[in-house]
Amino acid sequence: MSTTCAVVTLVAAAMVAFSAVSVFLRAEWVVKPIADYGIPMAWLPWLGTAKAAGALGLVAGLFVPVVGAVAGIALVLYFAGAVVTVVRARWYTHIPFPLMYAAPVIGALALGLAA
Repeated sequence: MSTTCAVVTLVAAAMVAFSAVSVFLRAEWVVKPIADYGIPMAWLPWLGTAKAAGALGLVAGLFVPVVGAVAGIALVLYFAGAVVTVVRARWYTHIPFPLMYAAPVIGALALGLAA
């Protein structure tokens, strides 16, 4: 595994973990848009847990590559679902936000699969 792969993976994991913590703490800048998109607030713990598990999976993937690949794929699907949710809610200006978190995950997944 290259240093680049490890750094990109750790950055991706840190960003996703930050996003998970923001959901768990119910940061206003996270909760308000989620409510505006029509997502039930009861889903917040599940969404945060999915992100946290994905972040842990990315880090674990540094040692067990299959786990990292599964976590990366799951997170890409998670953020693709987030983009679909934003588009369905017609908040087109918010599309870059889930993509901002997805980009390093995609990079980590690509680098991990290429290794």
